[in-house]
Amino acid sequence: MIRKTIFILFSILLLSSCNKGRLNRIGSFPLSLKESSAAEKVVGSPLIWTLEDSRNPTVLYGVNENGNIIREIKVINATNNDWEDLTSDTSGNIYIGDFGNNRKDRDSFIIYKISNLKNIKQHAIAELISFKLPPETKTLNFEAFFIYKKHFYLINKKNKKTMLFKVPNRIGNHTAEYVCSFDLDSEKQKITSADISNDGKTIVLLNSNMLWKITDFNTDDFCNATIENIAFNHFSQKEGVCFKDNNTIYITDERVSFIGGNIYTLKIGD
Repeated sequence: MIRKTIFILFSILLLSSCNKGRLNRIGSFPLSLKESSAAEKVVGSPLIWTLEDSRNPTVLYGVNENGNIIREIKVINATNNDWEDLTSDTSGNIYIGDFGNNRKDRDSFIIYKISNLKNIKQHAIAELISFKLPPETKTLNFEAFFIYKKHFYLINKKNKKTMLFKVPNRIGNHTAEYVCSFDLDSEKQKITSADISNDGKTIVLLNSNMLWKITDFNTDDFCNATIENIAFNHFSQKEGVCFKDNNTIYITDERVSFIGGNIYTLKIGD
């Protein structure tokens, strides 16, 4: 309770003493959608898709830019152990990352595939992609992923270092492959969401007060690409990021008391 009070007071002071940097608030979620933990745009849908994390319903919410819930899709064969992020492919399929692991007690993780999202009315049956970490890797907590060249790329929420793993985008059971480790030049590297632009040229990694923009890559060695950090000058529990277009992103944050629960845009290119 004390930590939560400190968080709220700090946020109020910060918001009252400075502007929001480049963030532009465009909408707010209804009170019923308290823990928005992801954001994703999907081919064929005009909406921003989000979800709530552990202990919440197995539902995808499609909202407009104002934050109003326009569609709800219940995934009837899924369990929300700890849903954390969303990604999608060029065919209009959306993927739910059930790989949160705050207690570090999971040894397997699930990605739910929902095919042809635009054609689903109210209920969906998911296909399952499951994975384990390499045998030599201790269990990790993930909150972010994106798709690149038929693989999922997952970023752990930093413990000792921020690492990147990849898993095939293929139904079945897999062992994740370690790719590389990031040096993000910041003490606050707890990545909460990620996305890749539609043209495949830019990746963004999100945390509560900063964004990392990754460019100039031809392979999946993203850790050694060009990495630029963008400070928001704004603090809240930011949990979702996705591209609106190749130069603009959406960011969402969870509601903590009366702080957050909003949708923002941010220009990151010309």
